[in-house]
Amino acid sequence: MGKLQSKISFHTTKYRADGSVGQTGPAGASQQHSPTHTDAVTSVAALKPDLCVSGGRDKSVAVSSWRSGAALRRFIGHEREVTKVTSALDSSRVFSASRDKTVMMWELHGASGPSQQFPGHDLVVTGLAVSPDASQLCTGSRDNTVCKWDTETGECLGRVAISRNLVTHLCWVPGEPYVIQTSEDKTTRVWDSRELQVAHTFPAKQHIQTCCDVSQDGRYCLSSSSGSAGHGAEATLWDLRQTRCRVCEYKGHFQTTTSCVFLPRGPALTPSIATSSSDSTVKVWDQDTAGRG
Repeated sequence: MGKLQSKISFHTTKYRADGSVGQTGPAGASQQHSPTHTDAVTSVAALKPDLCVSGGRDKSVAVSSWRSGAALRRFIGHEREVTKVTSALDSSRVFSASRDKTVMMWELHGASGPSQQFPGHDLVVTGLAVSPDASQLCTGSRDNTVCKWDTETGECLGRVAISRNLVTHLCWVPGEPYVIQTSEDKTTRVWDSRELQVAHTFPAKQHIQTCCDVSQDGRYCLSSSSGSAGHGAEATLWDLRQTRCRVCEYKGHFQTTTSCVFLPRGPALTPSIATSSSDSTVKVWDQDTAGRG
């Protein structure tokens, strides 16, 4: 009896931003590019509608095209792993934070070196939030402090320390002078960037808050929680303008929810959010009902 043989055919489906659908695999090979980073990618953020910025353990910051996947620029200047990257959308300025305790600003169309540096934290920098006009920057660290900077001069405009406030993430509220911050002390704080004061603190959760995001209309914010074995690991929706309380919870991950984000809303789409987890899954949720898509 000869060997049992079978011919396995397969294809994958690629959904494009314009709504069209294409096939990849044997019937249509996709483009491949050399890896942008030589080690683990630790952070990614939108830069322009067609560009993204990423940072990695290889100490580098890269600007790549969403469409082609090709790396357009690569910045090297940090001495240790890059922990966070961010940019004001449609800005040509990129910001990166590192385990070397520094924050750097890079010009998309400028020199390969940093155009500004922001030293001042005593431990790894774990939070970055830039104002919509890219004129101010807020940073947070495991040293329990939040700082505000002038991006033109590099001057520190304020520094506030709160006991046990080990910052995990920062994000700026669109069109407002407010910054959202999550912490290992299990709270989510709203900072007024004008005086660098805490304007509101949401009730503490049962687990460390790992990440935050703000809806484009500035009305809601998300925070995500650590957890294990099905305990914790939820994402929480908070109201920023009216009740300033918990609106909804999204439960379904079995390990720490590492990040959360509001998804762009199309004309015929319901508001949705996405969460990623250490349980190796990404989940998409109906924002209003907490149903999974």
